[in-house]
Amino acid sequence: MALTLQDVSRIAHLARLELSPPEQALMLEQLNGFFGIVEQMSAVDTRGVEPLYTPLSAVQAVELRLRDDAVTEGDQREANQRSAPAVEDGLFLVPKVIE
Repeated sequence: MALTLQDVSRIAHLARLELSPPEQALMLEQLNGFFGIVEQMSAVDTRGVEPLYTPLSAVQAVELRLRDDAVTEGDQREANQRSAPAVEDGLFLVPKVIE
């Protein structure tokens, strides 16, 4: 997937970036280089390869150090909502901002 200068200009506009023509040309080269690498990686057959949760597990056995999923704090909803200007059914009420 090769981008054009028009694509770079549109992306810059969406990102609210002001790029000069030389900067757009450099960005075009960098983005197309990135997409070229992605295409090369996509072409690799990875069927039968298990995903790694850490790169270290490719060279040695790594045991996950997970803590028990236990509640460490009590329910303090009422205390947290005392200072709220408007609450209903345990939820904060906020002004409508989108018509």
